[in-house]
Amino acid sequence: MLKIIFLGTPQFAVPTLKSLIDNEENLGLKVVAAVCQPDKPKGRGGKVEMPPVKVLAQTHNIEVLQPTALARSPETVERMRELAPDLLVMVAFGQILKKNVLEMAPLGVINVHGSLLPALRGAAPINWAIINGDTVTGVTTMYTEAGVDTGPMLLKAEMTITRDMTAVELAEEMSHAGAELLIATIVAVQNKTLTPEQQDDSLSTLAPMLSRALSKIDWGKSAQEIHNLVRGLTPWPSTIAAFRDGELKIIKTKMAENEVLESGDSAKMAGQILKERGKIFVACGKENKFEFLELIEVQPANKAKLAAAAWINGVRLETGECFK
Repeated sequence: MLKIIFLGTPQFAVPTLKSLIDNEENLGLKVVAAVCQPDKPKGRGGKVEMPPVKVLAQTHNIEVLQPTALARSPETVERMRELAPDLLVMVAFGQILKKNVLEMAPLGVINVHGSLLPALRGAAPINWAIINGDTVTGVTTMYTEAGVDTGPMLLKAEMTITRDMTAVELAEEMSHAGAELLIATIVAVQNKTLTPEQQDDSLSTLAPMLSRALSKIDWGKSAQEIHNLVRGLTPWPSTIAAFRDGELKIIKTKMAENEVLESGDSAKMAGQILKERGKIFVACGKENKFEFLELIEVQPANKAKLAAAAWINGVRLETGECFK
């Protein structure tokens, strides 16, 4: 019986844990514990919620360990050691493992990473693939070592990033692809048919943690770049446009290169808002070379999301007004 400890917290990790549970009998394995972040308050009401991995684990009577930081929780590490795992599986755990955990299981630590390594090493590969305008990405299983996503690669699965796909949609698709790839990886480990491949560090790129500093839209950039940013920063930290004396979240956009804008020639500067045929467009790029991005959904401060056309009707747009 292959004993596994699972490390992961968010919804992205759930399909992989579920696949392990569903395949316990036919693959001769057992998930003996799940390690995830502590319960946290969520929303305006501050109601404390369990992380998705904990919810699934408890449903299947799997022991749950919830250290604030595994590196500073020797009691958690000791409990993991007592369970004598053969393998650790890590998906979106969000912490760098120390030597005592990396060397705990005879078969090591297998991580499911949301990119085609060595591209996009780091905390937010799904978001940065979209922000960067990539059209192909994928999932990689790898052995975890002391560096950040630098370990030997095992298996990969490619997928297409479609034109309007958001980070939320890509993460959902990737989470299921990662679950399938992890099972295939474990089968190969059991059959001793895997040959780990060292990463070429010269080909590596980074996918750093997201922050609100990325949110402000620069309307002087191309419509495609802005569209990518909107999709990539969904749902957090989201993109922000300054309008009048406040801010507006830009929730959803659409490329408008095939639109014929009768008023297009009237755009005088980047960020100018144009209303035409019931649709809302924003001029992007440089003077005399404007492209147009269609606004689909927005969210004013402290209000609910709404269609861009409804928002425009409410604010009574004046001729020539711009996002800043």
